[in-house]
Amino acid sequence: MSSAEWKAKCEAEWGLQGAPIPDSLNWESVFEAKPFGRNFLRNPCPYGLSKDSPPPEPELRDTPSRGPPPSQPEGDFSDWTTSNDVLPYDSSCIPQGAVVCQLPRYSWFSTEQVVDLKAEGLWEELLDEFQPKIVIQDCYEESQLHDSIYQLHVKLLGSDKSTVISEYSINPTEDRSNYSHTWKEVSHVFSGYGAGVRYVHFLHRLKNMFLNDFFNTMFTGSSVVLKPTKTSP
Repeated sequence: MSSAEWKAKCEAEWGLQGAPIPDSLNWESVFEAKPFGRNFLRNPCPYGLSKDSPPPEPELRDTPSRGPPPSQPEGDFSDWTTSNDVLPYDSSCIPQGAVVCQLPRYSWFSTEQVVDLKAEGLWEELLDEFQPKIVIQDCYEESQLHDSIYQLHVKLLGSDKSTVISEYSINPTEDRSNYSHTWKEVSHVFSGYGAGVRYVHFLHRLKNMFLNDFFNTMFTGSSVVLKPTKTSP
């Protein structure tokens, strides 16, 4: 196929009528990259779990775990950058004069990725003028470990990877009065975000707890997907 034919195929395949489609692009490569409708995040389910099935119930050991708590949960976190932030003990709920043998120790486990939109097949004119919708989705386990067990921070960054053009954050408070142990879905759509976006920084934090054993909050189905829909400020 000629370059013009590949260009027409891309335009028809994704419904990009009205979008800037410069002749200088290698349209065969763009078509093969399939930049619309696929998940740009690598390894979106590091625990090997699907959001279509309930998360497994935590296993309770017959004997307490010995030694220091793990630095991170068990799972395949390849393609993610991870970090662990151990939190100070919270003694505010202890009645005066009470004797405490052990307090739960909480930590935030962070996993993040940076998506290079141009490397994924998008082009500058499309991002700056057409500004396709950027759809963020994530699922986290209703672990009941704490009132706050999940945080999500997503930033749209400029070419220098430090200029924040648009961002979204959420830190929900859990209702622990009703135990259902399901996946909770979080989503957000970026639209009309302005020119200059070249990267998406996806970061979420999930709370873990150590009390005689290690308990964690899992996630699955993380995604960053572009839709070929024109948006405006």
